[in-house]
Amino acid sequence: MKLRYVLATLACAALVLSSAVAHADDVKTDYDHQTNFSNYHTYSWGTVQMADPLAAQRVRRAVDNALQQKGWQEVPSGGQVAIMIKGQIRNQQELQTYYDGLGGGWGRGWRWGGWGWGSGGGFGETTTTVNNVPEGHLVVDLFDSQSKELIWRGISSAELSNNPDKNRKKLDNDVQKMFKKFPPNSKG
Repeated sequence: MKLRYVLATLACAALVLSSAVAHADDVKTDYDHQTNFSNYHTYSWGTVQMADPLAAQRVRRAVDNALQQKGWQEVPSGGQVAIMIKGQIRNQQELQTYYDGLGGGWGRGWRWGGWGWGSGGGFGETTTTVNNVPEGHLVVDLFDSQSKELIWRGISSAELSNNPDKNRKKLDNDVQKMFKKFPPNSKG
């Protein structure tokens, strides 16, 4: 009886942990490894494509802050780097299955690792629901203004909350993560 309780507890803990990992913010960066980033010190804004004007302002401020902390300076036009941003929100479907019990016991049947759910019970009743979870996706591109070539890209994906303050904090944290190792190791 104790073993069944321990295994059921471990299974529940694994489900909770995997769910938490699946919803963690995902931030990635990439860059042109032939680019010498030490040649760049100024930037100008290009297009910022986002449906929410307030979110667009927040993204601009967060990127401005991150770049200025690195010693870069914004100029109204003619910067060495042009910044383009695209952000969107999509609904991601998430399936959640709930079990009302683990059944009446262990027996013969499907087995994994020597233990199994068997003919003495089963999982009990299950209910599966579909939830639409809003996810925000942000792409920050830096282009060399002269060559018009993409030199750096940051991408962030995160599950959004109904709380705007939480979303703002996520945005600020994700932009900081993007620019944490910026500028990348320069060529030369």
